Order: sequence, then C-alpha cells, then structure tokens
Amino acid sequence: MDEKTISYYDKNAEYFVQGTQNVEFTKVQDHFLALLPQDGRILDFGCGSGRDTKYFLNKGFQTDAIDGSAELCKLASEYTGIDVKHMFFSEFDACDLYDGIWACASVLHLPKGELKDIFSKMIRALKDRGYIYTSFKYGDFEGYRNERYFTDFTEAAFRQFLEEIPGIKMKECWLSDDVRPGRNEEKWLNIILQKQIIN
Repeated sequence: MDEKTISYYDKNAEYFVQGTQNVEFTKVQDHFLALLPQDGRILDFGCGSGRDTKYFLNKGFQTDAIDGSAELCKLASEYTGIDVKHMFFSEFDACDLYDGIWACASVLHLPKGELKDIFSKMIRALKDRGYIYTSFKYGDFEGYRNERYFTDFTEAAFRQFLEEIPGIKMKECWLSDDVRPGRNEEKWLNIILQKQIIN
C-alpha cells in the first residue's frame, strides 16, 4: 500500500474508527463464518478499526489481525484485546495456516499490478479448501480518490482478473449497498473465494 494512503489512515485513525467500528455487518460476517470449521483460524487482513476481529473472537474463532496503519493498529489492539500486528500486505508471509482470510475493504487500496501477488500470498496462507472474503467498491475506477488509492471492480472485471491467479476459484459474488449512514448510494462488490488443491 502506498505511503499517501497509509498516511491518510494514520492521520484520520480516530475518525475512521468512529465511522466503522459500530457499523452493523453481522449478515456478511455470519455468512463467512458458516463456511469455516467451528474452531477455525481467521486472519483479518487489513483490520482497520478491529470491528470484525472482535466479532470473530467473540464467536470463538482463533483470530489474528494485521494492518498497515500504525495508528489503526494501536486503536484496534485496544478495542479487540489482541496484539494487532503492524504489517504491510507485501510483508505478509504464511503457509497453510488459516481456514479463512477476511479482507474486507482492505486490498482495494492496492493497484491491480500488486493485487495479483497479494492474492497469491493469501492463497498460500490458506489451508486446503480455505476461504477468502474480500470486497471492492463497484465500478471501473483505478487511482486516487479522497486522498487514498482505490482499485474498483465490476464482477466481469474481477472474474477476468481471477483467471491470472492459479489455485483459487470464485464461490460467490454479490452487490450490496454501503452500510455506513448516508453512504447507501455507494455499491460494493462482495466476493467469496475458495482455495483449490492443485495436483
């Protein structure tokens, strides 16, 4: 993730937390959790405020969390009670460790040229048949918007992008409104991917 985007979150961490920490998101969270073993291990990949990490912990899942913003890591650690690791996505390196990776509105800040490598890292970190949930703003824009870098996707564009990444398939894809107050005109592309065993 680029320095300008990270700087935005460091400078606006408290404001961002206030706007996202208490947002109702249980329908998607529970849908994702239903795919995983009851005592499964989850990585919150770009955890932001820690909202989802705390929810998964309260549901009894082993949960790790990382974020590229040092300020968000501090606030999320306080909120969740776990050590949220300050780490850029490019630094992440794990193998066969997680039943699920939750990348909610996080990897959308990467250019498409970097996204392929990051998805490959996530796939490597998953156990066989493990799942990824990820989300992007719906559209075809790529560039800076509101001081942050965004890569938007349509369903067709994401399916085409996925063809370049071995070892994963799309299980589900759906559109939703933004759940934050006053933002329901914004559309989101929600995606669930599953790791495939390559013989």
